[in-house]
Amino acid sequence: MRRRSLLTAAAATTLAAAPLTSGCSSSSSSASSDSRRGRLTYGVWDVYQLPAMNRAARAFERAHPGVTIDVQLTPNGTYWTKLRTACTGGSAPDVFWMNGPNFGLYADAGQLLPLETEGSEAVLRTADFPEDLISLYRWKGTQYGAPKDFDTVALWFNKEIFDRAKVDYPDSSWTWQDLIANAQRLTDRKRGVYGVGAPARAQENYYNSIPQAGGWVISPDKQRSGYGDEHTLEGLRLWVDLIHRYRAAPTLQQMTDTDPTQMFQSGTLAMTYECSYNAATFYADSELRAKVDVAPMPKGRRRATVLHGLANVVYARTPHPELAREFVRFLSGESASLLQGKYGTAIPARNGTAKPWAAGMPKFDLQVHLDALDYAVPFPSSANSAAWQHKEQMWLAKAWSGDESLKGATGSLTDAMNQLLAQERKGRS
Repeated sequence: MRRRSLLTAAAATTLAAAPLTSGCSSSSSSASSDSRRGRLTYGVWDVYQLPAMNRAARAFERAHPGVTIDVQLTPNGTYWTKLRTACTGGSAPDVFWMNGPNFGLYADAGQLLPLETEGSEAVLRTADFPEDLISLYRWKGTQYGAPKDFDTVALWFNKEIFDRAKVDYPDSSWTWQDLIANAQRLTDRKRGVYGVGAPARAQENYYNSIPQAGGWVISPDKQRSGYGDEHTLEGLRLWVDLIHRYRAAPTLQQMTDTDPTQMFQSGTLAMTYECSYNAATFYADSELRAKVDVAPMPKGRRRATVLHGLANVVYARTPHPELAREFVRFLSGESASLLQGKYGTAIPARNGTAKPWAAGMPKFDLQVHLDALDYAVPFPSSANSAAWQHKEQMWLAKAWSGDESLKGATGSLTDAMNQLLAQERKGRS
C-alpha cells in the first residue's frame, strides 16, 4: 500500500463518516488482572510492511512470555472507515497506525491514550525522534503518538532518458530554473516522453514547493489558510506552468488516467517527485533498478522537504492499557526500529536507525532521502485536516486543469479553508 493513496482516501472517508464520539480512558476495572500478559491486536494497513511488523510482534512475544500479538492488516481502501466504526463501537485494535491528517480527529475525540515521555514510565523519549514528527502527534501539550517511520521527498530520474537527450543528471546544485529547462529538453512527444510529472499531489509536490518558495499552507496557530500568500502562489505556479506554459509535463487528465509513478516506471516520465517509501517498489523491479536513481529536489528560494511519518497509538478503551503501552515502547526502541529498517519499506523514525533501510538498496543514492531531514518542514495539519485537504484537492485540480485561474482557485480555497478552520475552533470551544 502506498502512503499517498491512503492520505487521499482518508480525506474522502473522513468527510463521509459520522463524527467520532468521545472515547473513555481505560480504568483499572477494564484492565486485565495481569497487566503484562494477554492478547493484543495491532492494526496496520501496508502489506509491504507486514513482514517487518510480524517480525517485531514475534520479537516482543519472545521477550514477554504469555503475550500474543495479533497483527491485523486492513486493506488500504477501508482502513479509516473501519477504524472509525471500531473506535466508536469500542472494538478498535489495542494499538494501531495513525497518520498526520487524521490524528487530530482521534486525539480530540478522546480515542487515544496519552503516552508518557518522561520518568520511569516513559513510553518514548522525545529526543530520540525528529522534533517535527514528535510535534505532529502531540495534542494540546500531550503526546499521543510514538513516531514509527518517516517520509521525505526527492527527485527520481531515468538515466536512460537523460543519456539519450544528452542531459546531465540532476544534483544538489539544481534550482527550479534547471528543472524547467531540463524538463523541456527531456520532453520528446514523438516517443511519448515528458520531462517531469506535475500532478496535484500534496505530499510529493506542492507541500514541498510552497515552503521552497517561502510560502505556507496553514498558520502555526492553525487558524488561517496560507493560500492567499503570494509566495504560496509562487510555489503552486511551478506545477501549473510546467503543464501549461512550458509543456514539459503531462496534462492533469493524462495524469488522472495513468498515475505519474506508473508513468515513471514505464519510461514515459524522465523525472518524478516521489516519497522515500517508493524506493522499495522501484528496487524490486530489476530492469527499472538499473535505469533510475535519485537526487535532491531542486531548490526555489530555499531548500525544503515536507516531513511526514506514521505513529503507533494506543486505543483509549483497550482492556490492556499497560501492555499496549509496553508494546509501543518496544516498537519505538532501537532493536525494533533497526528491524523495521532492514525488513520494511519505510525509514524508521528513531534517530540513528535509518542506515539499514538505505543499505538494503545499494544501487540507489538513498542518502539523499536521509539528508533531507536537515531541511525538512512539518506536514501541515489541524484537528480536521482531512476536511480542508479535500477542498484543497478540489480547488487546486481546477487550476491544474486550466479550468480556473490559479488566483481564482486559491481565493476560493482560502475562503473554504478559513471557514473550516473556524468551525474547528467553534467545535473545541
